[in-house]
Amino acid sequence: MMIAYAERFVHENDTETRQDDGVSGLDLQLQGTLDWSPAATASAAKDFGGFRSGQAPRRRPPLRPRRRGPLRQGSPPVPSLTVAARGNGHSINGQAMSDGGLVVDMRSTDADHFQVVGGGDGHYAVVAGGAIWEDVLERCLRHGLAPRSYTDYLGLTVGGTLSNAGVSGQAFRYGPQTSNVTELEVVTGQGDTLVCSRSDNSELFFAVLGGLGQFGIITKAKILLQPAPDMVRWIRVVYADFGDFTRDAERLVTRPDGDTFDYIEGGSTRPGLAPGAGSVLYCLELGLHHQGSDPPSSVDAAVGRLLGRLGFVEGLEFRRDVGYAEFLLRVQHAERHAKATGLWDVPHPWLNLFVSGADIAAFDRAVFKGVLKDGVGGPMLVYPMLRSRWDKRTSVVLPESGEIFYLVALLRYTLPYPDGPQADELVAQNREILRTCDDNGFDYKLYLPYYQSQEEWKRHFGKQQWARFVERKARFDPMAVLAPGQKIFSRSSVPGKMASDGGGGL
Repeated sequence: MMIAYAERFVHENDTETRQDDGVSGLDLQLQGTLDWSPAATASAAKDFGGFRSGQAPRRRPPLRPRRRGPLRQGSPPVPSLTVAARGNGHSINGQAMSDGGLVVDMRSTDADHFQVVGGGDGHYAVVAGGAIWEDVLERCLRHGLAPRSYTDYLGLTVGGTLSNAGVSGQAFRYGPQTSNVTELEVVTGQGDTLVCSRSDNSELFFAVLGGLGQFGIITKAKILLQPAPDMVRWIRVVYADFGDFTRDAERLVTRPDGDTFDYIEGGSTRPGLAPGAGSVLYCLELGLHHQGSDPPSSVDAAVGRLLGRLGFVEGLEFRRDVGYAEFLLRVQHAERHAKATGLWDVPHPWLNLFVSGADIAAFDRAVFKGVLKDGVGGPMLVYPMLRSRWDKRTSVVLPESGEIFYLVALLRYTLPYPDGPQADELVAQNREILRTCDDNGFDYKLYLPYYQSQEEWKRHFGKQQWARFVERKARFDPMAVLAPGQKIFSRSSVPGKMASDGGGGL
């Protein structure tokens, strides 16, 4: 781990004093090493989005510990020092950067820690916050077990997704990943290492889940597991009408367990398959778990019964059986292609929204068929989830009304200019989408949010949730040391000043 706690550090030459770098003479209780190499600082200053670059502290000679001791509560070593936790670098707008501060490489935080524990209430995996979900899955499968809820792409860290929400096609049943963790180990902005759960240190537990890294760094997590199936019947069906698409999707996510699919996602695409289709087509992507020993006829019958209720375009149905791990790692194929063609390293102006079910039809008309009539050069996901599967005590922000809301994810992979549009044009199009939502009064929230003014953050949270967010910040990171890249709070040298000023100016 690059840095976490507080301890006195001096240069190898004790007589050498540096007052200009904000790092010399820090009280830092270090677990691991400070890496000032150009490769490390360059890595910490960029992310998958490719639009932001952070400035690391100037490179200094090696540092060594002089003495160990606890962090002095409310007394940070350097008034301007900030610390950001960086997982696998997949933030889009510099959220995991710490301009001029220190960045924790979470992948080095005891990432090999893995333990399966069981009891009368089920099985759990205890893993490091810097563990990659793909590795967690692989290790769990050796025990015949697997996590219940995922993201589509598994090359992300456990702590990173839990700090946001973590959603995929299982969320309609089990909720996001934040609903499938029972215990956390967290290092707060005050330097305390605390174990928390729904019953112990519960305010910290719920604050950190979906808390955008503002209250603490997740160093361990206890994740709910379930028996892993052998196979998945992977199905895609196509719709020409958005109303038919959403009706079937909502019907499937609200059916009881055992009477629906195990995985339900959807998306929007361009026409070309369905006769008489309009400017946009829609696809439901479905998965049904089964065992390798199940007779194919029984799987066919179960799938046929579920599909028989749906109103997709006749003849536009695609299905195949794949291994469970292959299904969960399906995005790897797109990753390899993007890296081979250079699309992995270009800017990615992605936009993720939660849109109320009451507004999703109007959103389709205004955005999918309007602003985005020519597509986005990549997947456009749209699928429903259920509010009741989310715990309102976490820091995640959802649309204000209704049981059903939709994830809308615009995942752009476009060739760099001049072969593709300029990145600034795509960012401007994202802003146009948000203006369209505002002008139409849609009930929506940004998922993986990024704003540049405090007023925008206040509107995002709403009055009550903003007040709770500020109160939690004052309690667990009163000087706003953590996660400066989110640009929610300003760094303060006075404990609690950030909160007493209403959240600090930006």
